[in-house]
Amino acid sequence: MADVPKVLYLHGFGSSGASGTVDLLRREFWNRPEADRLQVVAPDLPVDPVDALPLIHSILEKEEPMLVIGTSMGAMYAQQLRGFARICVNPAFGMSKLYSLLHVGKYRWLSKRKDGAREFHVYKETIEHFAEMEAHQFDGITDDDRALCHGLFGSQDDIAPGNRPIFEQHYPGMSREFEGGHRLNDDLVKGVLIPLIHEIGL
Repeated sequence: MADVPKVLYLHGFGSSGASGTVDLLRREFWNRPEADRLQVVAPDLPVDPVDALPLIHSILEKEEPMLVIGTSMGAMYAQQLRGFARICVNPAFGMSKLYSLLHVGKYRWLSKRKDGAREFHVYKETIEHFAEMEAHQFDGITDDDRALCHGLFGSQDDIAPGNRPIFEQHYPGMSREFEGGHRLNDDLVKGVLIPLIHEIGL
C-alpha cells in the first residue's frame, strides 16, 4: 500500500488509533475504485505532548499525508501542523484547563491500544507540558496556511465549548458548526466529516 495516498488521523484524549471513527473512515476510503483509495494512518498518541508532538512530526515526514484529521486533543495537535491540509473537529485548545477531562490521576484507555495497555497516568508535569505547549500553539501561521485549516464545531459541545471564536481569530471563515456534541458518532462522520473531506477534494 506504499503508493496509496494517506490520511493521518489524530485521536482525542484517552483514545487510540483503533477507535470507531478510524474504522469507519478506513471503510469509507478503501471501498472506492482503486485509483481513488486512501489509506488511514492512525497512531496511538502518547499522553504527554512532549512525546506526542515529536511522534506526529516523525509520522508526517515518513507518510506525507494528503490530509490530517484530528478530533478534540488530536485536533489541537492538528492545528499546529503548518503546511498540511487539515480538519480540526472540536479542537480542545485549552487541554490544561479542562479539569473535568485532564487531571492528575489514573485513567483507563477508552479504546484498545497497540501495546495492550489498559491504564495510564496523568501527572502534574503532564498538565504543565500542555500549558507550555498551548501558549505557542498558534505561532507561525502564514496567510497560505490559513486556507489549509478547516474547523468543525458541535453546537452541543459540552467538553470543550467556546473554541470556535478562537479558531476564527486565526483562521477567519474556515469554520462551520454542526448539530452535535463533542464526540463524533457514525452519523456525524458520514453526514458532516466525510462531506467536508469531499469538498477538500479527497
